[in-house]
Amino acid sequence: MDAEAGADQLPRRQYYMNLLLLAYQSFGVVYGDLSTSPLYVYKSTFSGKLSQYQDEETVFGVLSLIFWTFTLIPLLKYVTIVLSADDNGEGGPFALYSLLCRHAKLSLLPNQQAADEELSSYYRNGFAPRNGSSPWLRRFLEKHKKMRTVLLLIVLCGASMVIGDGVLTPAISVLSSMSGLQVRATGLEHSSVVLLSCIVLVGLFALQHRGTQKVAFMFAPIVIIWLLSIGGIGLYNILHWNPNIYQALSPYYMVKFFRKTGKDGWIALGGILLSMTGSEAMFADLGHFTSASVRVAFITVIYPCLILQYMGHAAFLSKNTFHMPTSFYDTIPGIACMTVMLVTTFLMALIIIFVWQRNIIFALVFLVFFGSIEAVYLSSSLMKVPQGGWVPLVLAFIFMSVMYIWHYGLRRKYQFDLQNKVSMRSILSLGPSLGIVRVPGIGLIYTELVTGVPSIFSHFVTNLPAFHEVLVFLCVKSVPVPYVSPDERYLVGRIGPKEYRMYRCIVRYGYKDVQRDDDNFENMLVMSIAKFIMMEAEDASSSASYDIANEGRMAVITTTDASGSPLAMRDFNGLADSMTTRSSKSESLRSLQSSYEQESPSVSRRRRVRFEVPEEDDMGQQVKEELMALVEAKHAGVAYIMGHSYIKARRSSSFLKKFAIDVGYSFLRKNCRGPSVTLHIPHISLIEVGMIYYV
Repeated sequence: MDAEAGADQLPRRQYYMNLLLLAYQSFGVVYGDLSTSPLYVYKSTFSGKLSQYQDEETVFGVLSLIFWTFTLIPLLKYVTIVLSADDNGEGGPFALYSLLCRHAKLSLLPNQQAADEELSSYYRNGFAPRNGSSPWLRRFLEKHKKMRTVLLLIVLCGASMVIGDGVLTPAISVLSSMSGLQVRATGLEHSSVVLLSCIVLVGLFALQHRGTQKVAFMFAPIVIIWLLSIGGIGLYNILHWNPNIYQALSPYYMVKFFRKTGKDGWIALGGILLSMTGSEAMFADLGHFTSASVRVAFITVIYPCLILQYMGHAAFLSKNTFHMPTSFYDTIPGIACMTVMLVTTFLMALIIIFVWQRNIIFALVFLVFFGSIEAVYLSSSLMKVPQGGWVPLVLAFIFMSVMYIWHYGLRRKYQFDLQNKVSMRSILSLGPSLGIVRVPGIGLIYTELVTGVPSIFSHFVTNLPAFHEVLVFLCVKSVPVPYVSPDERYLVGRIGPKEYRMYRCIVRYGYKDVQRDDDNFENMLVMSIAKFIMMEAEDASSSASYDIANEGRMAVITTTDASGSPLAMRDFNGLADSMTTRSSKSESLRSLQSSYEQESPSVSRRRRVRFEVPEEDDMGQQVKEELMALVEAKHAGVAYIMGHSYIKARRSSSFLKKFAIDVGYSFLRKNCRGPSVTLHIPHISLIEVGMIYYV
């Protein structure tokens, strides 16, 4: 009994150790911006016309606003509510959008499959798919494409604002910190402070390549010491200057503040909102940490230390009102931050309805309560747009335009393929030979379609006099989940009757998955198709004649488990084995390939294997013949066939569409890595055929 209790305590102890370790690391990554806010909150708030109200009552009102803002937004909204809406450990606007697209048909790209919903990470535990409260709202959003486009633009706006804010935040924080040197070194000029800040920024960014974990360990103690120091100083100032400062925590002082200052107090809210800049990082950086570790760090250290600092600072200012100098930081633009918070509030309201499946009243309360607070602060920060707030807005607009044009171009191209795909009846009418010569080898035809045969295939058949014995239509698809388990990555199906030797393989990646150069990809693909052939043979219904209605049926193939595979795989090195295998390549081409492999380290390091079909009595003759054809085709060689597409807008298109497609998307397409580079396709095995898309 004691042994069982000890074994139970060990995992629990390990969990708490990991939790504390992640909480410690989060100080160095998540809370840098939030922790440095006291450097410029009061200076920015008491700039402009509010400098005419330098008295104790006004200071109490400002502290009351800071306290309740810091309590309601970072603590109540983010720590208590928003952090619970993570997407399998990921946060940020895109994570919320991904959650929504999985629980309602809100995606603009029509490549969803029923098999995607069977992914282990697709739905949150305890929530049934696409049911619950407010079905009328779901139907309304799913029916109206314009509403889904607006939702996408809101998400892109939030993500772009994060980038725009991230461009300015490091410079502002470091510059504000370095300006403290002028308190003691009175002879230090502002130009020298700027130079020192630039040196520090270069050093900070030079450390980024070492990775999040090392950066977190390096800066976490610095941030913790900083927080404990300003918290201790704040406590000293409270006791020394004004112990009655706690009275300012009453909301009554906020009312008195606005009665006294009026419009000037409203404009000053642009400085007070700086106290919560960096709150969005708690949610956006969840991918590096956990929601529990972020909560522990905020509740135990961040919140009490910063509240003590703000109270202590206010206690000092209440007795020393002449120490409220204005400076360069009065024009800090913190507007991008408020826009991101508003976007998160809006998306969270939808999450409450569609994902958490709560009553729409809860979502409206959340939206109205937090949205109204953030809208007031946003309206105040808009006053600073002419003073510098336009910078993050311009940056965000540029990033948003780039992302939307890229998404729009991909969507139009996909819709063109979907509307012009080759009918199965025309494929069947060609016969097993497809009306061309079938040569040894495997042809991997890359396509973005998840069903049907793309129009570019007919373009291939028209321009190429021969094609491979085995054809695999390969689709590399991104699904709206952070990660896809390797055991759920491959979907395999058949196109046409068995004698056509045509298959479809869909390789699924999450939006956080890294598509690495997998040397074993071809081997896993062959093994997956072989497993599918065996699974199909074991299914009694597959023995019937071919039916077009079953064309879209696909099976999830496990690749990490080698058991149950109908093929044996062994390593081989040398040329003897390869020379005995039929190949569609000429002697000169094989010599050229050998030279290419010797000159390309990544290719020469690839694992060389041979597949064999074991002699088993229980294997049907038809299955054995199909497996033998697959093995011989693999040994003959694999060719990667890809369409080199050119997207053009139709002549009848509007000017805006022509500009987006012919100028914007074309520019991005030419200056981005090509699909062959992204998918790590060997150049010696690549075949590209050009095709123009008029969308």
